Amino acid sequence: MVSATIITAVPKFVSPEEHRNIVGSTPTSFNDIPPVLRHQEVNVSISLDPPLDEFTTEDGTNGVLYVIESALVFMSSTGRGFQVEYPAITLHAISRAEGSGPSIYCQLDELAGGPPADEAAEDASNMRELNITPKNPASLESIFEAMSLCASLHPDPNMSEEDDADDAFVSADQFETFAGEEGEELSEVGRAALAHLESIIYDPFAQPNGVNDHLKADEEDPSGREETATSTKSQGNL
Repeated sequence: MVSATIITAVPKFVSPEEHRNIVGSTPTSFNDIPPVLRHQEVNVSISLDPPLDEFTTEDGTNGVLYVIESALVFMSSTGRGFQVEYPAITLHAISRAEGSGPSIYCQLDELAGGPPADEAAEDASNMRELNITPKNPASLESIFEAMSLCASLHPDPNMSEEDDADDAFVSADQFETFAGEEGEELSEVGRAALAHLESIIYDPFAQPNGVNDHLKADEEDPSGREETATSTKSQGNL
């Protein structure tokens, strides 16, 4: 299964204000309300490693990023784009790695939506890297916040309620570098991934709110939490 789906049109969405108006009018069915757009960013370039079939380097050169509550969408100026559902985004973070421009770094699970994989099968071949680089670096935190909000609406279906309560939210200072103890060691893939992530760690924060902004006074944080938190599955700062 592939984490990203090729599209030729942006999925239908509504702004937070339009959503409030629709809900306030008591629609016949709430299921028919389009998902909310939480952030839109123009002049964005992306890269995928390994590349996505039918999506060329030229397609990733320039386009518009849509952080919609249902999916993360990139539509290229060439007319071809892709969308990624949030359960497939196992990590998203702000990267300020030396030698490359500031970006949103994501790891995509190619097995998302399928049955839980055996630990032996979980290797680099099941993971795709996505880098999102906006022309305006100042927009990175807003993109990150919007993605964090949307990710919180799509909890891991393979995580139990007990695991979710214990592990879903931890403060940034709770992360520790794996040093290894007797009988424990990271695989070669794990060591390489850890070294890469530690080299680009960074940490912003605020609560997302409308399109390209924070939650407005009459909107509630879907996570039900007021404190800033980092998800061990999908949120972080690199």
